[in-house]
Amino acid sequence: MKKRTPFIHLLMFVIVFISLAPIMWVFVSSFKTYSEINSSALSLPAALNFNNYAAAFKYAPILKYFLNSVVIVGASILVTATIVAMSAYATQRFRFRFKSVIIALIAASLLLPAQSISQPLFTIFTSLNIFDTKIGLILVYSAMGIPMSFFVMFSYYMTIPTEIEEAAYIDGAGFFRAFATIILPLAKPGLATIAILQFINTWNEFYFALVLTSGDRARTVPIALNYYMSTFANNYSALFAAVILTVAPTIVFFVIMQKQVIDSLTTGAVKG
Repeated sequence: MKKRTPFIHLLMFVIVFISLAPIMWVFVSSFKTYSEINSSALSLPAALNFNNYAAAFKYAPILKYFLNSVVIVGASILVTATIVAMSAYATQRFRFRFKSVIIALIAASLLLPAQSISQPLFTIFTSLNIFDTKIGLILVYSAMGIPMSFFVMFSYYMTIPTEIEEAAYIDGAGFFRAFATIILPLAKPGLATIAILQFINTWNEFYFALVLTSGDRARTVPIALNYYMSTFANNYSALFAAVILTVAPTIVFFVIMQKQVIDSLTTGAVKG
């Protein structure tokens, strides 16, 4: 095992480098002038140039798109976590008719391409007058996040011993009290995991944000990045600044929540 340690370290270094090098290059380039990027793509900037970030805010409605993303992502996380926390617990703990069928249908929904439901969604949203609205995108993103989040929480509830609930029932706690005061606090790492997954998938989602919106009222940050591709076609400095503004919230959110995610993964590994 000791002989493999240098190889493992080298492999980890390569993986980390491949993962971080592109975003670090974009971050450094976001402070360079257009002439510096043309002269040498790998050189460091002569000085920190924040004009690129000012241009990103000036020539496109990134602030409005950013606020739209915050509202839509936050609401979809809340809706998904609430539904999944209850449904996964009930499905994992109790036996009922058609349980296996329900689980199979949820699993099958993971295989459903987004393009196959875009036209029906467009028709339904138009009929319900929720096309080009935040509510419409919240409903879509919440529904898209439920299947994967369901199985994450389903697996995590398996790591919580049923004896804890039985002891609570013996002490006089009802079902809802036991779930709210005992199970949910123990399930925080699992909830943090699905919150991160939902955040990343929703924040970076482009297809439905484009198909189900038509103006600036509900469009999100990925659409703004597409806007920059045409606006800053000849200004890579401002484009790189826009990219950093787009991906930074995802990185920050993961750094804040990484402890809970690691706890969730390690708990599942020990249980298995």
